[in-house]
Amino acid sequence: MTVLARLGTARVALAALTGVTALYFVLIVFGNVTDYGTNEQFVVHVLAMDTTFKDPDVLWRAITDPTLATIAYVLIIAWEAVTAVVLVSAFVAWLRPGRAETARRLSVLGWVMAVLLFGGGFIAIGGEWFQMWQSSTWNGMEAAFRNVVIASFGLVLALREPSTSRT
Repeated sequence: MTVLARLGTARVALAALTGVTALYFVLIVFGNVTDYGTNEQFVVHVLAMDTTFKDPDVLWRAITDPTLATIAYVLIIAWEAVTAVVLVSAFVAWLRPGRAETARRLSVLGWVMAVLLFGGGFIAIGGEWFQMWQSSTWNGMEAAFRNVVIASFGLVLALREPSTSRT
């Protein structure tokens, strides 16, 4: 089999998508740690709902306690870091012969974690519960959606890939 034919396999595609997603999460964590304040402000403003339409029927949901905002932000960073570790581990497994099933499972886990963070955390909780979609300044809905689509695409590819063990 030629080199080009080997590169055109589902395994290589999954490895590449896993690697790119892993790199993305590593950079997210790096940015959140090295530029803590900028992204912390995003979380603070979304939770405070201070740039939404100011509807009193939903403003009771706002969280303005700085300690709670810090806890939320640290938990987000921790989730992102664990997701990065899982995806980097998956990428390394894709590169090792005989590790395709481990790589596939780790990729699936990493992408599920990404969907939970961006779909559940940012779109559902941030976007809907805290009305982030109303803010022209602190609206991360488009970026969150983009991340859910990428992770979901990876999930579809990985779950369609034949498994050596279905336990």
